Amino acid sequence: MARNLDQLKKQYNSVSHGQSLRGGPGGPRPGHGAKGKPKNIGKTVSRLLSYVGKYKFRLMMVFLCMIMTTVFSLCAGYLIVPIINRITLAVNPNAPLNPSPIADFADKIIEAFINTPVIKALTVNTAAEISVYIVGALIILGSVYFISASGSYLQARLMLSISQGSIQSIRNDLFNKLQTLPVRYFDSHPTGEIMSRFTNDVDNIDVMLNNSMTSIVSGVISLIGTFIFMITTNIWLTIITIIFVPLLVYAAGIIGKNSAKYFGQQQAALGAVNGYIEETISGQKVIKVFNHEDECIEEMGLINEDLRSKQEKAQFWGGVTGPIMHNISLISYALTLGVGGILIVLTGFTPGELTAFANYSKQFAMPINQLSMQVSTFFAALAGAERVFNVMDQDPEEKDIENPSRETISGHVIMENVTFGYNPDKIVLKNISLYAKPGQKIAFVGSTGAGKTTITNLLNRFYDISEGIITIDGKPIKEYSREFLRENIAMVLQDTHLFTGTVMENIRYGRLDATDEEVIAAAKTASAHSFIMRLENGYDTVLVGDGANLSQGQRQLLNIARAALSKAPILVLDEATSSVDTRTERHIEHGMDRLMKDRTTFVIAHRLSTVRNSNAIMVLEHGEIIERGSHDDLLEMQGRYYELYTGKKELD
Repeated sequence: MARNLDQLKKQYNSVSHGQSLRGGPGGPRPGHGAKGKPKNIGKTVSRLLSYVGKYKFRLMMVFLCMIMTTVFSLCAGYLIVPIINRITLAVNPNAPLNPSPIADFADKIIEAFINTPVIKALTVNTAAEISVYIVGALIILGSVYFISASGSYLQARLMLSISQGSIQSIRNDLFNKLQTLPVRYFDSHPTGEIMSRFTNDVDNIDVMLNNSMTSIVSGVISLIGTFIFMITTNIWLTIITIIFVPLLVYAAGIIGKNSAKYFGQQQAALGAVNGYIEETISGQKVIKVFNHEDECIEEMGLINEDLRSKQEKAQFWGGVTGPIMHNISLISYALTLGVGGILIVLTGFTPGELTAFANYSKQFAMPINQLSMQVSTFFAALAGAERVFNVMDQDPEEKDIENPSRETISGHVIMENVTFGYNPDKIVLKNISLYAKPGQKIAFVGSTGAGKTTITNLLNRFYDISEGIITIDGKPIKEYSREFLRENIAMVLQDTHLFTGTVMENIRYGRLDATDEEVIAAAKTASAHSFIMRLENGYDTVLVGDGANLSQGQRQLLNIARAALSKAPILVLDEATSSVDTRTERHIEHGMDRLMKDRTTFVIAHRLSTVRNSNAIMVLEHGEIIERGSHDDLLEMQGRYYELYTGKKELD
């Protein structure tokens, strides 16, 4: 039976589904993807300004360009006043006009321009005088608009460089911080959650810096400038316009609230759809094996219908904003024209000033609408910035001691009474004691969760022990720097990971200064050379998608070759052959022996046949070593290892 809608939404609208890179499936659009509100707005804004503040001169230029653009745009609107007034007087010389001081000033500017000798020569009669006046006014008007447009262009270019430079610094700082965080952080935070800091959260910051911040500042400047021009033109018409402001703000608030709610629901439904599609596509073989095609169709229909419903509501509220705000503005505009006409008749208010005021009345609503639309984007970006800064504020790995030892390591490892827990209230290892001499092979076997991998994590200081001591060549491992310690410990993990690049580059990752000949020798040691040569371009074959064009066994062989290339005297093999079939395992057995020769080797394995030739085998249960000895010694004891080896009791 197909699952119900609530089950599907809960299961597929999670971090692991739909949390993709920019433009990928389920990736929220900037401004709509971030959830939650910033907890400390002042602190977050201050930290953002520390990035933007690196460009003080450019910011000052942006601010000046905003003022210049707004002022020249408003002035251009007022230049219409004397043009219309002149035309009115030309039609009716006795028209009772009483222009304002600003209108007189604009008229004098135009007069001064047309009274230049070249322009004045064109004035031969009254009609020509009016025509020249209009042409001169239009030339000045065009020049003012050109300056305004140039300021707007320069502002956009400068702000783009500021925002992209700031985002580059934020991404670099975030990435650099991740390199300093302990493994504990990555073990406790899903990859999708960390990736969303680089994508959704940083994208939201980018949108705010590049668009929202400039829109808010320029909107405020435009609002103030428009109000000044309006009140100096006519105070009564200004009062009428101001009366409609609370209505505009209220309408914008109601629409914005509903829009944000339904856009959030739309993104959740979109994440569920994309998550479901992603899973069903990747699991097509399983679906077909169990004949669940009809159930998948039914479930997809449910969540797709839910998405349609949410999108319809979100798009409705998103699309209704403009018409509602526009119609409220039109009501104000119509009332302004009506009252303005009465003022022309009764007070000598000029037609030109009414025209200019009507335009300002329209413009006055635009910044209010613009500001209301940017608020949700602004707070979404601040919430994203706060999450980014939370990562940057995480405690890094504990610093190494001053002047750490860099003496050559031979590989003599001792653990004495080591106790450790990932959490203080849950102990994973209890009083672990063991030793390994250079060239010896020590194996760990036991049930899943017994603590085998944890021992190797402590050895290279992915985690630090709670009690006891670990020494290498007689020195506590804390006396070595982490960098030096890990240079001397090569690891082959159960989970293979290959980077995008050639086969040669992936093997060389074990030692970046290795020559091509050394890389090929390492591949031969791991018995990887033969399959590499069968690839289309041999060692120059490009691997993508974590080596998706290779089998799991081949990927593991490359990891083994990478470890073989390292000159580290200590080797850790954590289920290194778990992904290799029995035939391949036998094929690389001699290569593994060559790899382990003259190295202190720690082996974790479920296949007990791979640890028979170990110098010592440690059997762990519940974080304690319950048996230790050679393969033959443990069989003679007929204990837990004997049960596992003879198949009388399976590994959990």
